[in-house]
Amino acid sequence: MSRFVSRRTALAAVITGAAAAALPHAPVLAVDRRAVAGRISAANTVQICAPLSGETVRIEDVPDVVFAEKIVGDGIAIKPTGSTILAPADGTIGKIFETDHAFSIETDEGIELFVHFGIDTVELKGEGFRRVAEEGQRVKRGDTIIEFDLALLEERAKSTLTPVVISNMDEIAELTKFSGTVAAGRTVILGVAKK
Repeated sequence: MSRFVSRRTALAAVITGAAAAALPHAPVLAVDRRAVAGRISAANTVQICAPLSGETVRIEDVPDVVFAEKIVGDGIAIKPTGSTILAPADGTIGKIFETDHAFSIETDEGIELFVHFGIDTVELKGEGFRRVAEEGQRVKRGDTIIEFDLALLEERAKSTLTPVVISNMDEIAELTKFSGTVAAGRTVILGVAKK
């Protein structure tokens, strides 16, 4: 897959399982400062919490080129240990895919997040997932969006690494990624400052 594909094409490749694997490397804890006029302050930094419990993993280590090369956006991945995917921030659910393995949410601050459980999980056709929230629903950080059967998914999916990416990176001035063990709905995984 070329690096110069549209985000829509890249998302479609992820959803249909057509993306290939690649594993480039970068630091686990990173700050991406983009060229913007003005200063960034803690006051305009939005905290994005872990949507699942587990251990953070570099987005570059996700075994799917669409995520590893940041084609659909930048962020972090989580190796899950729980059984629920929660809202990572206050906002509105955009799309929940019919196989219930992925969803988008726009935060109240206008940050567009895409949460995709596992790799090639679309091939399971919804097996192992149960939708709790609905498209268009207003949610608070920590509200349950999807429940899943981790044991089944560890057995059947190519990978359970769950990317959490910002799809509107062109509107982001600074992105800070945090590493370590995370608790769903409680631990901050990303600090985001908009332009």
